[in-house]
Amino acid sequence: MRPLLFAASLSALAFAASAASAEEGMWTFDNFPIARANQTLGTSIDQAWLDRVRLASVRLSGCSAGFVSGEGLILTNQHCVASCVAALSTPEMNYGDTGFLPAARAEEKKCPGQVAEVLTEITDVTERMQAAGAGLEGQAFTQARDAEAARIEQEACADDATRRCQVISLYRGGQFKLYDFRRYDDVRLAWAPEDRASTFGGDLDNFSFPRFAIDGALLRAYENGQPAQTPTFFAWNAEAPEAGSPVFLSGNPGSTERLLTQDQLYTVRDVVLPLDQLITSELRGRLIRFGDESEENAFIASDALYGLENTYKRGRGRMAALIDPAFMARRAEAEADFKARVAANPELAQATGDPWGQLAAVQPIQRQLYPTYSMLEARAGGGSLLFSYARTLVRAAQERAKPSEQRLAEYSDSRLSSLRNSLFAERPVYPSMEQERLEWWLSKTREWLTIDNPNSQALLGRDSPEALSARLVEGSTLADVAVRRALWEGGLAAVQASDDPMIQYLLSIQEPTRAIRDRWEAEVEAPTARASEALAAARFGAYGDSVYPDATFSLRLTYGQIEGSDVPGQTFEPFTTFAGLWDRATGAPPFDVAPKILAAGDQIDPGTVIDMTASTDTIGGSSGSPAINAAGEIIGANFDSTVLTQRNAYGYDRDVNRSVLVSTEAITTVLRDVYGMDHLLAELGVE
Repeated sequence: MRPLLFAASLSALAFAASAASAEEGMWTFDNFPIARANQTLGTSIDQAWLDRVRLASVRLSGCSAGFVSGEGLILTNQHCVASCVAALSTPEMNYGDTGFLPAARAEEKKCPGQVAEVLTEITDVTERMQAAGAGLEGQAFTQARDAEAARIEQEACADDATRRCQVISLYRGGQFKLYDFRRYDDVRLAWAPEDRASTFGGDLDNFSFPRFAIDGALLRAYENGQPAQTPTFFAWNAEAPEAGSPVFLSGNPGSTERLLTQDQLYTVRDVVLPLDQLITSELRGRLIRFGDESEENAFIASDALYGLENTYKRGRGRMAALIDPAFMARRAEAEADFKARVAANPELAQATGDPWGQLAAVQPIQRQLYPTYSMLEARAGGGSLLFSYARTLVRAAQERAKPSEQRLAEYSDSRLSSLRNSLFAERPVYPSMEQERLEWWLSKTREWLTIDNPNSQALLGRDSPEALSARLVEGSTLADVAVRRALWEGGLAAVQASDDPMIQYLLSIQEPTRAIRDRWEAEVEAPTARASEALAAARFGAYGDSVYPDATFSLRLTYGQIEGSDVPGQTFEPFTTFAGLWDRATGAPPFDVAPKILAAGDQIDPGTVIDMTASTDTIGGSSGSPAINAAGEIIGANFDSTVLTQRNAYGYDRDVNRSVLVSTEAITTVLRDVYGMDHLLAELGVE
């Protein structure tokens, strides 16, 4: 059956402070520059085309994806389902080693905590959100905005478990939109290749090209125990991609900082990134050592280690941009142009005031508070699942005792469904890894804040990180979902009466952790939001609607062409093939080919395209984004970019910006010739 989706109707560095040009921009679907895209690419897309793309696009937990059949089948990256594969695996049956290869739908397995969301409607709620904070300062401003967002979300979706409503800030407070999603919380794994298929080349190849990674996987959305009916989906194109052809990516880029002022960027460069990189590099080293201790430890650490290596290398690329004098000079020029345009319009200048000065005044406070806020709140627990469960249970119990509008934003009535879904998901908990992460967090917090800091003393008392983490992990029963459910349902009384040491520990540290959050919201977030709102209004006044917002892990569409790169230090053709894979393979990690692919080598056409690059504007969170042609057919999925592209967080540079995509031709080939997934090929319409 043909899908309903598409019977199709068919430079220089630029920054978002000024009008976007060429292929630049992660555009919202209600402000996509159709005419400019058509002129640049020679296409003829229209609003109906955009609407169908939106309804076929899927947001996953931390990733992007797209429907590829009318029965809920979803294409994404293998690394986007790696946590699911790990959760479903055991050391005795490791699907990472074998691939997950169900012979029929009945054998598809639920991914713990995974949700799939489809954006169905966008409503402007800017007036309500900005009115809620009018005349307020500090934490009162933040709380009023959070409360209004919660009210809007609750009014729109109420208790409908099939929907999620989310108020999203765009242009750093210049606009607020209510995104209404169709939500599926039963998402099952339908196919994943061997880990070595998607991670060939390991960290050495990460954020680079040529790549030979078959980083694809298939999920399926279910409803009432049956495959979901999804009549709007991307038609599968199994043909070889062509150089120079147009490509669109529809996904959920995580976060960019292109609209930050130069003063804000200096704080990122001087304080935020250095701390984050040092912390990440040490944890990476600890997990490498942990994994080297035994095969079981290597299995336990593999998923977390992959993520850390990705984060660290991305940070390296971003730091390289922020210490590049030429890059920062062009950023400064764009800011100077923005200021000059505002100053040249007396009415606009009077309405704008001096948000640049206000943001500059926040920076010393942010620099002072960031280490404490980061260690006590943002990265509290160091990634320990048991700690995360305990914090959710403790704070949810405390917050649910208040009216919804007075709670921390993540515990408002409109967001409790998502919270419960995550809390009650069945995930494996490995005590050795739990202690490793908790011990690391306690030791690094004490090191960064110093031993005499009252916060360090509140966390540790007279204990050592080693002794405290061991006691908390060994005595906790929170790995049992029934225990977590009972504490949730029992509310504050049950939580306070619990004898679980992790629960009691979280109760004991609420005062210092909440205190730093309160200070951060009052002294950093609130004045930043106030000034950013004024900047956004000035930006609209200076440049009109030709400006796109920073990424916020909300659905965006970007476009470009399939092409290689000829920039010094980044020179490559746009495609890699299986012939290149065989040439690159050495047989030794990380250049060892996945066993099943190696065994089927004689069956595979060596000219089959594995990966390709495109000039599309992407960032982290875009992983899994459907790559579609002008006919609306899916031709691949975004899974990476290059090191030089990491400056994309702060500004788009077409010369170096390249997204790395896995081709549907490669996925089709391995489904057919390697893994024997004929029932999936039939569903995709591949003959």
